[in-house]
Amino acid sequence: MRAAAGFTGRANSTLTCGDPGIPIPDALRVVQGFAAGHGIKPTAHVVRGSAQESAIAAAGWHVDLDHPGGAESLVMTGPLEKFAEGVAENLDLPGWWELTAGSEVSAAQRHVLGSGGTVCFASLTDDGEVVAAVRGAVVEDVLHVARLAVRPSHRRQGLARKLMGELAGWGLQQGATTCALQVAEHNHPAIRLYEELGCTEHHRYRYWIPAVS
Repeated sequence: MRAAAGFTGRANSTLTCGDPGIPIPDALRVVQGFAAGHGIKPTAHVVRGSAQESAIAAAGWHVDLDHPGGAESLVMTGPLEKFAEGVAENLDLPGWWELTAGSEVSAAQRHVLGSGGTVCFASLTDDGEVVAAVRGAVVEDVLHVARLAVRPSHRRQGLARKLMGELAGWGLQQGATTCALQVAEHNHPAIRLYEELGCTEHHRYRYWIPAVS
């Protein structure tokens, strides 16, 4: 169970992999109590097609079609050596936070994006302005990629590909061999980019909410 003042779906939902040890309806009531105690919307992070998803649907919950990031996301993975090019610097710049988290950076945003043993805030600049940014975190041998963003004025210039290549190079230096990332199913340009980098779909997930929250 995760709560972070509403910043990101993953950080404010309950992951539903495995057996909760109690009947699913009872577990979902615990989820609702946890969410109420933290002032967030009760949400279950569910792998599409899993046994848990069927049980959660049977308990009366439904897919959150109004989720800001979209109703469904792909988790994609791929080998870093296929697209590593250069090595990203870890630059925790104000412009990075403005581009990826908003101009007003909260303590929750700092915690969600800054926590972890080995984290890199990579960016590209143009005349001193951050125009592309991404966050990477290495856990064991996996580079987890998040918050890839390019300013609208600088899109279609290959900056996302360049930044991913540099982040992959940094990940290899930290001992990672594989990347993992999440992308909304409707974000076709990003999916094409990741496929061109050698990533493939591992699974999909959706956020489920109670009928009456």
